[in-house]
Amino acid sequence: MSNLQLKNVSKIYPSGELALYKVNLNLSDGEFVAIVGGEKCGKTTLLRLVAGLDDVTEGEIIIGDKDVTEEQSKDRDLAMIYQGNTLYPSLNIYENMAYGLKLRKVSGTVIEQRVKTAADILGLSDVLYRKPKALTTEQKQKAVFGRAIVREPKLYLLDDPISGLDRAMREKLRSVLINLQVRMAGTFVYATKNVNEALTMATRIVVLREGFVQQIDTPANLYDYPANAYVAFTVGSPTINFVNGATVVKDGAGVYVESNGVRWQLPENIVSRFTALGEYAGTGKKIILGLRPEDMSVGSEGFMQAVVCTSEEVAGCGYAECDGNKLTFVVRAEKQGVEGAEKLYTKGDKVEICADMTHAYLFDAETRLTLLERDEGYVKTDYADADVLPLTYNEEETLKKKFSLTKTDKKKKK
Repeated sequence: MSNLQLKNVSKIYPSGELALYKVNLNLSDGEFVAIVGGEKCGKTTLLRLVAGLDDVTEGEIIIGDKDVTEEQSKDRDLAMIYQGNTLYPSLNIYENMAYGLKLRKVSGTVIEQRVKTAADILGLSDVLYRKPKALTTEQKQKAVFGRAIVREPKLYLLDDPISGLDRAMREKLRSVLINLQVRMAGTFVYATKNVNEALTMATRIVVLREGFVQQIDTPANLYDYPANAYVAFTVGSPTINFVNGATVVKDGAGVYVESNGVRWQLPENIVSRFTALGEYAGTGKKIILGLRPEDMSVGSEGFMQAVVCTSEEVAGCGYAECDGNKLTFVVRAEKQGVEGAEKLYTKGDKVEICADMTHAYLFDAETRLTLLERDEGYVKTDYADADVLPLTYNEEETLKKKFSLTKTDKKKKK
């Protein structure tokens, strides 16, 4: 059974500002779905609409088998945890966790059973009767989680609840949330700016850009089969390298992408997926070539010479930003057989850059949509959401301009 359905949900503020545009989403019981995107992409707005804290402008919201679009927040069977959630300082942890249940007039026996069960799951049994000021940061955040799970709702909405914490604490609490979701068998919708967080926690991810859904799919499918350039840029760290304004050429030796005097030959696995090749080869029509840093390296015989600008270690691997032929790339770059800081290339080093073109990405320069069809490597899910194509870049920009003009007209009338 679907635990949450959004049908053409849009949110336009009275000022005329577009926050969300025709969002369609279908979540099953027990899913952990993340919503990612940059500032003002609509993550928090989406959660607030589902929670009933804001009204939808258009569309329907269904939780379980009930249309709750017009229902008040208190009548929706969900719990929301948001950034900066705090505990009542005058109440002990037991009282904090029990507070919402008492407001709903749940019996004392049920409250005690649920609070103590949640405390046991979260490792808070020894501090249940202490005030928040006596707890560690980790314990306080666990208590906030506990206050939500004692309600045993159908749906949990989490709005970047651990974003203000240091890295070590976030990693601990990510594990807590994953274990909680499994133990509670609940449906979690987790909004975050941290894409790596989403990739490690979620079974599926919704990518938003300025109110528009770009793609909904599993982390692996988003990484390997992005629907457009924005998804390719969003999913992955370090971020993907783009060669903008490139063209495609074809001769007896093969198919190539060219830019600034540099030529990359496309291997068969990419050419076979490039179904619109005839529309681009030799026509001058522009494309965007995408190459992930992890698929590029420093080698003895590369496609171009470059000079190292900066280098750093990311997740145990050395990466260097290299400039050459008016092109800039971030690539894997470590000196073989060298240990410590010296293993990284330094500013001014001259290198040759290589690329594994079997993992190349191609996008139309105008629409920003992928030019590569899915192949047998794509892992199909049971969700139709993954087959929905996003709007083109120009279509989105036109709609944003339309709503922006509406907003301006309203100001003039005032």
